[in-house]
Amino acid sequence: MYPPGMLSPAIDNLVAQLTRLPGIGSRTAQRLAFHLLQVSTQEANALAEAIVEVKQRVRFCRECGNLTEEETCAICRDARRDHSLICVVEQPVDLLSLERTAEFRGLYHVLGGALSPLDGVEPEHLRIDELLARVSRNGVSEVVLATNPNMTGEATAAYLADRLRGRVKVTRLASGLPVGGDLEYADEVTLGRAYAGRREMV
Repeated sequence: MYPPGMLSPAIDNLVAQLTRLPGIGSRTAQRLAFHLLQVSTQEANALAEAIVEVKQRVRFCRECGNLTEEETCAICRDARRDHSLICVVEQPVDLLSLERTAEFRGLYHVLGGALSPLDGVEPEHLRIDELLARVSRNGVSEVVLATNPNMTGEATAAYLADRLRGRVKVTRLASGLPVGGDLEYADEVTLGRAYAGRREMV
C-alpha cells in the first residue's frame, strides 16, 4: 500500500471501492485503478456504463430467483423443460455451473444464500417460503438439493429436506471424489462420502 496522501483522493476512493469487490485485495485494487487510468476515457466510460446498465436492467426472476431482464427468466419460460423437477441452488452462479453440464433439464430455485445463524442468515432471509409455495401449486414431483457441500450448505439442505418431507421426493447431489483425483490427496470427509455413495458397477 502507498502511504496516505501519496495518491489523489479520487484514486484513493477508486481503490477503496474496488477492494469491496469479492477476491480483490488492496494490491489488486491498486493495479486495477492504475489500469483504468491508462485506458482511454471511452473504454473507462464503457465499463462505468455497463455497471450502471446492469444495475438498472437486471432483476430477479419472480418465479425462481434467477437473474433476468424480464419478469421471468428464459429457463422458467421454456416449455421444453421438465416443470415437475426443481433444483435448489444458493446463488445464480451455481445455476450457471449446473447448466453447463447439460444434464439437468428441469427448473431451478435460487435461495439467495445459505442458512448461517452466526452471520445472521435465518430461514426468513432466504427464498424458502417461495420454494414451498412452488412445490404446493405447481405439481412438482422432485426437488434436488444442490446447495454447496460445506457446513452452511449442508445445514440448508437438511433444513429444506425437513420442510419438504412428506410433500415431495427430495434428493441431494452426490458428493465424493472428483474425476481425475487421487485417493492419496482426498480428505477423510470426501472419502467417507464417496464410500457412502458407492454404487454397483453394471
